[in-house]
Amino acid sequence: MMSPREPRIYLLPNLMTAGNLFCGFAATLRIIEASILMATGDSVGSLYHEAIAFILGACVFDLLDGRLARLGGHESPFGREFDSLADTVSFGIAPALLVYQIVLRDFQRTGWLIAFFFLLCGTLRLARFNCIAASNGDKPEKDFQGFPIPAAAGLIASLTLLMLWIQEDQRVIGSWKYALPVLLIFSSFMMFSHVKYPSFKSVNWRTQRSIPAFLGLILLLAFTAMNYHWMPALLFVSFLLYGFVRPFISKALRREIEEDVEEHEAPQG
Repeated sequence: MMSPREPRIYLLPNLMTAGNLFCGFAATLRIIEASILMATGDSVGSLYHEAIAFILGACVFDLLDGRLARLGGHESPFGREFDSLADTVSFGIAPALLVYQIVLRDFQRTGWLIAFFFLLCGTLRLARFNCIAASNGDKPEKDFQGFPIPAAAGLIASLTLLMLWIQEDQRVIGSWKYALPVLLIFSSFMMFSHVKYPSFKSVNWRTQRSIPAFLGLILLLAFTAMNYHWMPALLFVSFLLYGFVRPFISKALRREIEEDVEEHEAPQG
């Protein structure tokens, strides 16, 4: 018989979190393998592509775990802590190590500090988020204060993928790589900024849209899959910029973009 103090582990949401953690672990392994191969003079472009794919895959798993938990009403302190630990690996260690391997290793100790600063800011943000979530009880936050760490990792990974695509005829990324440390530092500060981003937690399995909007979303997903080298970067950059222009958008348009269904659902029962 389960002890009353033993935390309940809900299967599907935590399977998604485990998938997130696996992707972060696999991305880290690919980056380490790239470091070893680079020392021998071999091409490492394919390993970077795989590492980036795993980081972006972790973003998908992270998106699904919360949705599944809220769908079944199974949000729990265990799931929240497990998710943050997985996020530290997938969205903290993996992107920091990726940028370190590509460019920061040329700066030695300064490179260590820049990579660690991103990891530190991401971990502190996750800890702060857990404290706020615990104080709010079961009421989900409609807005994130600061750039979410999965979005920061996705931004770094997708822009790195774009640079690899631009330099696809080269063994390594060219001078574009020097933009990555700036991006890493900027993302670190953005995670603790006062810029608010929508959490999209009101978007769930019951969210309804018109047929044209549904077809548009399908076309967007298909177009992104067909142009995976640059479309993810465009989406993550657009989300980053949305936080800056959001205060100037009308409330009606903002509700339409963010699917604020909680304010528009008809009462039931």
